[in-house]
Amino acid sequence: MLTPLDIDNKKFSRSMRGYSVEEVDDFLEELTNDYERLYRENAEYKEQIEQGVKDLEHYRNVEHTLQNTLVMAQTTAEDIKSMAQKQADQIIRDAQNEARRSVDELNKEEFEVRRRLEDLKRQFDVYKAKMEALLISQLEMLQDKNQDDE
Repeated sequence: MLTPLDIDNKKFSRSMRGYSVEEVDDFLEELTNDYERLYRENAEYKEQIEQGVKDLEHYRNVEHTLQNTLVMAQTTAEDIKSMAQKQADQIIRDAQNEARRSVDELNKEEFEVRRRLEDLKRQFDVYKAKMEALLISQLEMLQDKNQDDE
C-alpha cells in the first residue's frame, strides 16, 4: 500500500508535450492530502477495531465468568436445598423415634401402674380376708364367752 509520503515524493519525467507541471503538482498535492487523511482515518479505524476486538474479548470473558457464577450459584442453591431437605428428613425421623420412645415409655409406665394396681388389689383382698377371719374369730370368741357366761 502506498503511503502519503510515497505519493508526495513521486517525481515524473518531463516531456515536451506532457502535462502542465504546475497542474500535476497541484493535483498530486491534493491527492496526497486526501490520501493522507484517508490513511489516518484507516489507521484510526484499525485502532478502533482492535479496541473493539479487545472489548469484545473482555465482555466474552465477563459473560463466561457470569455464566460460571450463575451455574455455581444454582449448584450451591441445589446443594443447600438438598442439605435442608436431608436435615428436615432427619429431624422428622428423630421426632418419630422420640415419639416411639415416649409411647413405649408410657406403655411401660402404664403396665407398671396396672401391675401395681393388681398387686394392691390382691393385697387388699388378702387383708380383707384376714380381717374377715379375725372378725369371725373374735365373734366366735365373744359367742363362746357369752355361752360360758350363761
